Amino acid sequence: MSPDAPRSGPHGVEAGGAPTGDAAVDTLVSREVRRRRDTVQLLASETEPTPGVRAAMASVFDAKYAEGYPGARYHGGCEVTDELEELAVGRARALFGAEYVNVQPLSGSAANLAVYAAFAQPGDPVLALRLEHGGHQTHGSRANFSGRWFSPLHYEVRRDDELVDYDQVRDLALVHRPRILVAGAASYSRTFDFATLRRIADEAECILWVDAAHLAGHIAAGLLPSPVPHADIVTLSTNKVIRGPRGGVILARAEHGEALRKAVFPFVQGGPAMHSVAAKAVAFAESGTDEFAGHVRRAVDNARGLATELAARGARVVSGGTDIHLVVVDVSGFGISGMDAQHRLGAAGIVVDKAVLPFDTRPVSEGSAIRIGTPVATERGMTAAMHPVVADAMAAAMSTRDRETHERIRREIAALAYG
Repeated sequence: MSPDAPRSGPHGVEAGGAPTGDAAVDTLVSREVRRRRDTVQLLASETEPTPGVRAAMASVFDAKYAEGYPGARYHGGCEVTDELEELAVGRARALFGAEYVNVQPLSGSAANLAVYAAFAQPGDPVLALRLEHGGHQTHGSRANFSGRWFSPLHYEVRRDDELVDYDQVRDLALVHRPRILVAGAASYSRTFDFATLRRIADEAECILWVDAAHLAGHIAAGLLPSPVPHADIVTLSTNKVIRGPRGGVILARAEHGEALRKAVFPFVQGGPAMHSVAAKAVAFAESGTDEFAGHVRRAVDNARGLATELAARGARVVSGGTDIHLVVVDVSGFGISGMDAQHRLGAAGIVVDKAVLPFDTRPVSEGSAIRIGTPVATERGMTAAMHPVVADAMAAAMSTRDRETHERIRREIAALAYG
């Protein structure tokens, strides 16, 4: 992203992998490499896996079926596989300070499903942040299993500062007595007050579950308080700020280990993806380094810098800023919806997600905001000097539907991305 950055970066987006021998697939891989190379990636849920992670994903462990757990597999030949899973578990335990770790979930959503399976029955009330206020679909969306199989209750952010209303959380918890209290979000740029949530959960006599999908990298780097001492369960994804494979992890108190173990297997899924477990082991080791902490710190600085520059160009930053790599930006000042902004920016070579605002008046399918994230741009060398340049490009792209203008910005962005 910076003029002096190497063309492929430290974890090269040009690393499309070895040819498959399938011409159609190889063509698509090459096209995706070019797409990522020539555009600015500002997606909050993506990262650049490191070379070690990619090597583990392509290892011989992709062929091993290992249904069950170390020492209790349903298939033979798992001696080495058992050591691998125990290595990954040990590294995650050391990184996050958790008593119990399960590295088998195939995704963050699969990890979340296992939490419901372990601690709730169909119809039980579950209290979580409202989707429109930044929550995740697995926290009670009616389109998701969590909203269809359970009885979702939702707390909100306050209108004045767009921060979680903990008084409302407590009131709802004491009135409805949910089985699970959920802290976590997909489009909320602040951390949570875990100690306060623990007190509320104790009063309401419910399980406190923290979905740390977007917070785990910051926690591993020591830049945010850890929920592990406060929560009964913490779930996380290894493919957001953590530069790992697509996958999920569960951390918990020891007393919950057996319930979660059975919930992951055999209730939610069969054999784990052992090549992903290998890649998680690599990622956990890398996430305990000073280099990783520096990467996360730069990602936060880039998110804050971009937010400041966009605000100076007519956008409004939800909650006034961010604690993490993620920013939600109100684009209604440009006279467009979030969906319009996503399309216009995409045409100009800047990749973002549409988002909804708290108390949004537009339908969810359109939204009035965009969600931007900085892990990939940071990995590719974004510096503070680039913030005004990117913000200028974004403001110009959102201000017009003219194709020629978008094409011009796209060419400029391609040059910016790799000099």
